[in-house]
Amino acid sequence: MEKPGRPEKKRLFGLSLLLSMLVLILEGILAVVVAVVYGITQESPNAGGGSAMFILFLPVVAVFGIMVAGSVSVALVFPAAWLGDVLGRRLGGREAWWWVPPAAAAVSLVLVVAVVAVSGGADPAAAAAGWFLTTVTITVPALLWRSRRERIFKPVTLWGVAAVMLTAVLGGVGLATGVLKEYRPPALTSADIVGRWSDGQGGTVTFTADGHATAVEIDDDLGGWDPEDDATDPDGPEGADTRCSGQGTWTYEPGGGTWSQEVDLTIDSCGFDVWNVGGTASRPTLYQYIGDPDSWDLYVLRRTDGSP
Repeated sequence: MEKPGRPEKKRLFGLSLLLSMLVLILEGILAVVVAVVYGITQESPNAGGGSAMFILFLPVVAVFGIMVAGSVSVALVFPAAWLGDVLGRRLGGREAWWWVPPAAAAVSLVLVVAVVAVSGGADPAAAAAGWFLTTVTITVPALLWRSRRERIFKPVTLWGVAAVMLTAVLGGVGLATGVLKEYRPPALTSADIVGRWSDGQGGTVTFTADGHATAVEIDDDLGGWDPEDDATDPDGPEGADTRCSGQGTWTYEPGGGTWSQEVDLTIDSCGFDVWNVGGTASRPTLYQYIGDPDSWDLYVLRRTDGSP
């Protein structure tokens, strides 16, 4: 509490900058936890190895996060805190914390408008969501930036870590109890594979109940396959035909669980790897990875004949 006759001591710019960076880093970790929990509930391929790669690059991610937090603090948080004080003095006669949220909204609006202008337009709903999230993100550190409270780093760290841990625990409990539904590929049988499947670009595979298969214009060069390039240049970047057609056989392997289901399609003129099972029970898919599995670029077949 400010003592009469003594002006309240302001925190040095450098300490305010460090405090803002700390808050932004904690917010970033919280966002990652939420994104991971949300991602578990969403349809995704079984790109094994991604977690290990993330751990290997964790030091680089940490350094990058610190750089981003510093840049955001200088470019967005400090202007929001400064503008909030200016608005308070001009419109209210004194600095007050409640001017900071509208100042943060104004600063974030400038950023969103600039991004939309550079990108050539954006969905209004996405732009509004981006504006709201950016405003919330910079409001908290902007409020703390103007705070004159001493010894604030410790409570901010403790509360921030507690928020991250609580979110992670609640997410884990939600997944464990089924309140949040973890995504798993549909459990198929051989009968579910029978039918006509399409890649959506003219390529089809027809599976018959007796184990035979017919492929028509299926892409066979998935090491660096690009759907846009392939749609305009069927001969591929090196002038070789990347699509194959022919007849062969297929088998379904249930594996040890829904993530390990495989469809082994053998056609002499095609060099396929095994096909993984994805999608949902109502709309199953067969897919292979395009290039590096960690990229999650997929070549997908979807059933088109209305089979159950």
